[in-house]
Amino acid sequence: MSKKPQTTGQCPGCEKKKKLLDYNETQLCMDCSKLADALINEQNRIDRLKKIAGSNKPASPCELPEVLDAVRYRTRDRDQNSWYVSISEMEGAPVEIFASTAFDRDQHLQSRISNLTTITRLISLILRHISLGEKLTLEKTLTQLHRSSRQRNDLPEMLVTVLQKYSKRPDEITRSEHETP
Repeated sequence: MSKKPQTTGQCPGCEKKKKLLDYNETQLCMDCSKLADALINEQNRIDRLKKIAGSNKPASPCELPEVLDAVRYRTRDRDQNSWYVSISEMEGAPVEIFASTAFDRDQHLQSRISNLTTITRLISLILRHISLGEKLTLEKTLTQLHRSSRQRNDLPEMLVTVLQKYSKRPDEITRSEHETP
């Protein structure tokens, strides 16, 4: 990184008119250049300080406890079937969602339930990312899709088969299929 003064202009970092230095593929003022270096070189310290300063999101994801508070809602679909939606919470933030119905033995509902399970697992993954800072990965997504599969060659299984080709660790999905949901 060359930091030779080039011109005077508006710094894209602080938006002030200052002398600009070449920084990677742009130009920054001296103060923003130093801050950018610190952001790159001191990421661990920055994460610790954010935690100490009371940032809303944790610097690193935390593990879900075995027992969580939840709120259950009863709702009806367009065919007047009763459905139960439960939202698990951690410190008031949603981290998981589950949905079920009393009609889960009905053959016509099986594919809907499989798709519903897929949707709720993926939404839960997103909720943990939003609320807890859990990192989203293709492997985690594939695991949730695999766990939501209820029958051979159903939609979740087909999605896993196709998306697994993009996974850097396809064996991770095979191992996780033996875990309980």
